[in-house]
Amino acid sequence: MTTGSRQSAAGELWPEASAKTEDMITAYCDGGSRGNPGPAGFGVHIEDSEGKTVAQLSEFLGRKTNNFAEYSGLLAALNFALEQGYSRLKVISDSELMVKQIKGQYRVQSPELRPLYEEAKRRIGRLGSFQIQHVLREKNRHADRLANEAMDRGTGRAASASAPAAAPRELKGFVKGGVVHFLEGELPDGVFVKITPERR
Repeated sequence: MTTGSRQSAAGELWPEASAKTEDMITAYCDGGSRGNPGPAGFGVHIEDSEGKTVAQLSEFLGRKTNNFAEYSGLLAALNFALEQGYSRLKVISDSELMVKQIKGQYRVQSPELRPLYEEAKRRIGRLGSFQIQHVLREKNRHADRLANEAMDRGTGRAASASAPAAAPRELKGFVKGGVVHFLEGELPDGVFVKITPERR
């Protein structure tokens, strides 16, 4: 655990009262939805000015869109900064849409996102300093992991992750025109198939 922090029962790291709240903190935010809309969640990884972890936030949101989840992560980061007394916040996100909307480069036309955008702008206005930056997804790995963990918890995947893996199932079929056809049964979405030629 990082020195100078304490961890809550929910696994979140919170700064001690002696933290230098005048320093800028950086929040890496991400949100995702499996299905868009579908089971959604956000993740926020927050670091201090020295790159030490200050907090890790994640939450399952139910059935929402990807953009809703992205905004929810931003709102969580803003709320954390305000509640913990940090007046300077930098947000890193791989959502180009959200970043450009917050910067005023894109208009917010979605009725679902408009209230979230307006609330984000209100919270930003209460900060002494705010920056937001777009990065590619691979530079946002911690937040992406937290968002996926939230979705896993919400869909029950986290509980089943420790269960033994099911034995591989063999189905007979044939390939025609680059498409796999099964003689019986079918595979659920998201299942990988290994094709083994039948020995004659």
